[in-house]
Amino acid sequence: MDSKKLQELDEQITSPYGNRALTLWEHIIISGFWFATNFQWGAILVILIPRDMRALAGDHLAQWTGAVIGIGAIPALIVPLIAGPLSDRCTRKEGRRKPYIAVGAVVNMIGLGLMAVSAMSLKSVVAYLGSYAVVQIGNNIASGAYMGVIPDVVPGSEHGKASGFMALMSQLGTLIGMILVGMIIPSSAEFLRYALIAVMIGFFAFLSYRGIKETPLTNVEPFNFKEYFSSLWISPKEFPNFAWVWFTRFLVMMGFYAILGYVNLYMVDVINVSRDSVDATVAKLFALILIVSSITGYFGGTVSDRIGKKRVVYVANTIIAIVTPFFILCRGIPLVLVVGALFGFGYGAYISVDYALGTDVLPHKSEAGKDMAVWHVAMTLPQSIAAPVAGILLAVPGFKKFPNPTHGAPDIVQYFVQGYAYIFVACAVCFALGAILLKNVKGIK
Repeated sequence: MDSKKLQELDEQITSPYGNRALTLWEHIIISGFWFATNFQWGAILVILIPRDMRALAGDHLAQWTGAVIGIGAIPALIVPLIAGPLSDRCTRKEGRRKPYIAVGAVVNMIGLGLMAVSAMSLKSVVAYLGSYAVVQIGNNIASGAYMGVIPDVVPGSEHGKASGFMALMSQLGTLIGMILVGMIIPSSAEFLRYALIAVMIGFFAFLSYRGIKETPLTNVEPFNFKEYFSSLWISPKEFPNFAWVWFTRFLVMMGFYAILGYVNLYMVDVINVSRDSVDATVAKLFALILIVSSITGYFGGTVSDRIGKKRVVYVANTIIAIVTPFFILCRGIPLVLVVGALFGFGYGAYISVDYALGTDVLPHKSEAGKDMAVWHVAMTLPQSIAAPVAGILLAVPGFKKFPNPTHGAPDIVQYFVQGYAYIFVACAVCFALGAILLKNVKGIK
């Protein structure tokens, strides 16, 4: 679409809230679906997939865990690139984004039911992977459109604050999801675990649909797929700030997702937590990390509006890059908790400005859905790369195998600490580069 047409569309995108400061409740409503989405991913990626893979994957535990997380995340690369721009052109009276949030939530909930059946009844890794892909498709239909809400409706003067609320709701969602699924609901009640996630997705999708105000579009040209796919390339030469923010986010997310899927195994193999209690122990660790990161996430967004977003990222990424390798040296829960809290302090500060940086460098407001979908690839692509690569790194030094005392259960696989060292060092390098290369972003404090 040429620049004149884009400008005409830009003029239609006006905040239904005007230029006034948003209330606390309005910020919560605008960021509420992030709570449900992160409730889901915290429970699935940290608790459910590692536990289900131990029952289904046998000797190839590390590789299958990486494959499920990585291959299952491929829809997260593609779907937002379609759902986001389609929502940009949506002319329904309820708004551009809300119809896609509703449809995506329904598909997401269907996928959760299929995952439960695959794990409990079919006991098939392939069916489990396919069901997880359905969850990803549904969630990314919803979130692909939902990412455009803040650029659409929040006044520019409150982007930092809105990003802080988004970080807060995201962290709280992950925290509560892991606590409820990992600590409160027993592993024997697996169907209840999946059902609770589905309820959260449905409730917050409904809350978003009813509560978010949108300004409907009029006089929009029909969607041209050929033109659109050619527009997905956002030239780094023409928009260098967008390119550098995208790439630094990609690096940070590479580090994060390389760790996330293997914390459960790390706690068993390195910290010697029993397999029966590992879900609760991992939930406690992440509870501490996320409590700390929620605090820094909330204040980081507001502080960044005063001192600059880049400065917050420099400090935050330096902290997590230094702290991450210390997980290798831990041999007990107390030390893991200390290192985890320090990691959470830095990571929360980073997340608080991550979204605000993305919104500040968008090429065109009228194509916020499409541009934010391209930006979102910097988070989803690492899921497909980092988890499988981490699984390979973990398996390189080999593993020990022990008979499982449970009759008919697969043998117990234990990986060596060297494999975890490879992962943590690689993650630290990604975090450090995410800070260093951000200096190339110009014109933003």
